[in-house]
Amino acid sequence: MNRVDLQGKVAIVTGSSSGIGESVAVALGGAGVSVVVNSSASVTAGEAVAAALPDAIYVQGNVADEDACRALVAAAVDHFGRLDILVNNAGTTRVIPHADLDAATDEVWREIFDVNVLGTWHMTKVAVPALRASGTGSVVNITSIAGVRPTGSSIPYAVSKAGLNHLTLLLAKVLGPEIRVNAVAPGLVDTPWTASWDVIREYVRAQAPLRRSAVPADVAEAVLGILRTDYATGQVLTVDGGLSLG
Repeated sequence: MNRVDLQGKVAIVTGSSSGIGESVAVALGGAGVSVVVNSSASVTAGEAVAAALPDAIYVQGNVADEDACRALVAAAVDHFGRLDILVNNAGTTRVIPHADLDAATDEVWREIFDVNVLGTWHMTKVAVPALRASGTGSVVNITSIAGVRPTGSSIPYAVSKAGLNHLTLLLAKVLGPEIRVNAVAPGLVDTPWTASWDVIREYVRAQAPLRRSAVPADVAEAVLGILRTDYATGQVLTVDGGLSLG
């Protein structure tokens, strides 16, 4: 098994102005990767993340818009001359009790799927030519244990993540050998998004073998690990402290 040297590679990390995406961007920058930082709305925060990295630019764009995805890839290639890594992290959700079927409206389903599923599909599709040209292209999709277990912030969110897990497998089959496609599926991660989820956090601490929820750096390390594992493709790596064992 070869360990991929990330030094000198170029990555796009979608949704990287805060939380998991920011941590992934920082970890990649620390490994010698040039990074395109992205967000749909948090421009000031995204620019600050990019400014703090050794070699990075910020590009605003909503991945639900295929033209914005094309612009992200073009910015990477125009500025850095290549694209080697795509981390599809951008996502959205609504917190809806699973039993409240009426609250999961068609509008909610479309909003979540447009970003989580179609956004990942658009980004990957438009990045394929540049990733193939790299010769060592790699895609990592950030999914969720909500795509593996009947849990999550809402049913539409969980179904979107299950779809991403399967999309990861399908793309891995057709994009090899030039491009590897894998996913990292976190459990609860302590971010501003989940700051008020104290009940869930206490449940994780009580039930998970590692007795804590994750921090963004836990997910970033998993992303680096799978990027460096040259013979892994079509894998969904669960990073949940062992919660899904119970």
